[in-house]
Formats: sequence, C-alpha cells, structure tokens
Amino acid sequence: MKKKFLAMALAGVMAFSFTACGSDDSSGNSGSSDNTGDEENLAEGSADQGDADGEDGSDESGSDEGSATGGDNKLTVWAWDQTFNIKAMKLAGELYAKDHPGFEVNIVETSSDDCQTKLTTCANAGDYSTMPDIVLMQDNSYQKFLKSYPDAFTDLTDCGIKWEDFAPLKQSYSMVDDKHYGVPYDNGVCAAFYRTDILKEAGYTIEDLTDITWSKFIEIGEKVHEKTGKYLLTSEATGGDTIMLMIQSCGANFVDEDGKAYIAGNEIGAKCVDLYTEMVQKGVVKLVNNWDEYVKTVTDGEAAGIVNGNWMNGTLVGIEDQKGLWQITTIPKVDDVESATNYANNGGSSWYITSNCHDMDLAKDFLLNTFGSSTAFYDTILPETSGIACYLPAGESKVYNEPVEFYGGQPIYSTLVEYSSHIPEFTKTPYHYEAREAVNTAIIKITEGTSKEDALQEAQETLEFKMTE
Repeated sequence: MKKKFLAMALAGVMAFSFTACGSDDSSGNSGSSDNTGDEENLAEGSADQGDADGEDGSDESGSDEGSATGGDNKLTVWAWDQTFNIKAMKLAGELYAKDHPGFEVNIVETSSDDCQTKLTTCANAGDYSTMPDIVLMQDNSYQKFLKSYPDAFTDLTDCGIKWEDFAPLKQSYSMVDDKHYGVPYDNGVCAAFYRTDILKEAGYTIEDLTDITWSKFIEIGEKVHEKTGKYLLTSEATGGDTIMLMIQSCGANFVDEDGKAYIAGNEIGAKCVDLYTEMVQKGVVKLVNNWDEYVKTVTDGEAAGIVNGNWMNGTLVGIEDQKGLWQITTIPKVDDVESATNYANNGGSSWYITSNCHDMDLAKDFLLNTFGSSTAFYDTILPETSGIACYLPAGESKVYNEPVEFYGGQPIYSTLVEYSSHIPEFTKTPYHYEAREAVNTAIIKITEGTSKEDALQEAQETLEFKMTE
C-alpha cells in the first residue's frame, strides 16, 4: 500500500512537472535561469510569471521592433523577467552610457520559450533578419540551438573577456570546439539551505550538515523528522532537479562522452537513483504537487531544509518571520564515487550576440565592460535584483562579503560565488530535459515495484528514441 501511495504521489507530481514546467527555460528573479516554463520557471520563484507573450513589453509578433537596431549606439536585446534579467540589462545599459553618451539598450520582453521558438523559425526560414542584437538563452537548452544553428551566433572568444574569471563549468555551457559564444550571466550554483532552529531542536548544527554525503543526509533527515516532524528535503517534482544535481555534482551525466544515452549501466546514475528512492521511501523528502505547495512547505515551517539552486534565496528572504533562522552550506555528495563533490549547478543563462547584430564591435564592447568584467556592475545589480554573479572576482568585493541578516550574518553571496568555482564539468547534452524525464519515470516505476535494472533499461530506450526524433 505504501508503495502504491508513493507511486501515485510521484506520478501526480511528475504530471505537473512536465505540463506546467515544460523544460527548464525561464530564469527566476533569484538568479536561476534554468526555468523557462520549466522547473526553473517554477523553481526560481514567482519572478518568471511575467514571461509570457502578451504582457507589457513583450513582443508578440516578432516584428521589426524586436529585431536588431539599425541606428548608431543602440542595441536591441531579447530577455525575460522584469525584476531580474531585464532589470540587470537596464542597469548595464545605464552604466555603459556613462562612458558612452547616447548609448541605449532597447529591451524587448520575450519569454525564454519565445526566444527559442523565434530562433527556430528564423533558422528554418534561413533568415535571421528579425533576430535582435543580443539574446538571453538558458544554459541547459543553448547547446541544442548552437549545434543546430551555428550560424545564428557570434564567436566571442577574442572579444577581450578574461574567460578564466568565470568558473569552468559556467563557461562550458556556451562553448563548442573551445570557442566561446556566450557571456556568462545568471549563476545557477546550488546550496543546501537549512532552518538552524529546527536542526537545533533535533540536536544538530549547520556544521553537522556541511560537506556530508547523501547517506549521512538521509540518516540526519530521518532523525529530524522523527524528533520534529519536519522534512529535511522538499520537492515539487519527481526528483528531477535533485537527480540531475546529484549526478552532475560527480562530473557525470546520463549521456556518455559521445553524447549517446547512458542510463542503463551507468553506475553513478544508479547510485543517485538508489539514494533518491531511499529518501522517498524513508520519508526524508516531502513530495508536493506544484510550486505553490513547494513554497508553502517553507512558509508553513514544514521544511527544515532545501537543496537546490541559489535562486531559492529570492523566495526565502521574503519570509519575514523566518529572518535569522536560515543558513546555507554545501550540498551533500554521492557516496562511494571517486569524482563526487559537494558542489552542483541547477539553472543559469548567458547573453549571446546574434549573427544579425548590426554593430558587432559595439555589442562586444558593451558586454565586455559590463557583464564580462565589471565588479562595480555586479555590486550594483546584487541589491537591485538578488542576482548572484558568475564573475568570480565579484565574490571578493565588499558588497558580496557583507553579512546577510536573514542568514544569521552569513556572507552568503561571496560564499555562493566561491561554491560556483568548484562545480565539476560534465558532458552536456541537447537532450537534458528528455534524459531527466526518462529517469524520473524510472523512479516512479521503481517505487511501484519494478526492478531498478528494468526501469533504467526502459529509460535508456526511451531516451534513445527521443534522440532520433
């Protein structure tokens, strides 16, 4: 009966995950960018709720108003989220204009899904003339577009950016054949967020959960639930985010180095599936049906912990009565895997100059002197947008090292930037979301009683089929 209940709970959550979420494609105002109508559209908080076409500032028709600007000293940009991405781009334009009088950015609010759809339409027509000068793209979906439409983007390798000032993983999302095509922007670094008062009630401190393994996390989670009735992990999906951050924290993925499906026979992947399934079966994770319920577990105090992208900060800091009760630390790592780390990424986006850009030199110089090299710029947008820099030197600034009252005085922003420098690289795939969905389905089947080997083999075949479509 318990297995049946778990399967039904997982199935219901998964149904929501892949209808309401679609695929990580819309960045939220807290800094994650893997959410465009997908997990991150949810996971990043309500900031992405204004992404849809038809809202103020959106470009419904793809008309010339949204294409590259022909005038001097002006650039047209496609982006979504007024409180995060668009606000950051406006601030970048204002900063650049101080030294470049007359400079303007024309920002056309365009949802992440629409950015991708319009790009595909242009490519299929063989005409990029309606594309903007600069476009924001989700990290987890970008490789698919670059490999399919390489002539749509501009090589930025020699634009003057010191690429070593960005973490290797972040760079790799927008690279092909050692060439850089994107300027890293939205940081998806993960962290573990814990209620220290609930931990104390159960006899633990934040140090007890720092640099631990998932097995230790499960052990502590059981005791926390037993003593307080609270959950150490909450999930608004079938573990898609958790599973992916677990395997990628090991520098691995559900595809091999040749980009082929690698679910069956993947030892690291199997360990992650075992651990997540164990958390479900032991009641360590609180399963919910949607983002609102996910947030409710936090606001109502059901959740003693969250393991996810740093963009959860945007949701947490809005809970006034929990100020001073939360702290962050590293995420758990997968047991018995030599390459395992306590660091992962979930979400993120980067800026790209399209091949239709009317003034390549201006666009390159603008991105170089703002998102690509300016600590002063990142100091400005942090309090304005809560967006965490991918630019590593920003983590050393005074602004980033200020204690944050909500987190008991922890300087979380510098800590998160430091975490991002340790995330291992892993093989990227244009089929990131298809792989995640296949593994999610396998987890459901395992909780129903299907053997792990059979469930993962079916997931392997499903992903292989998806790759042929």
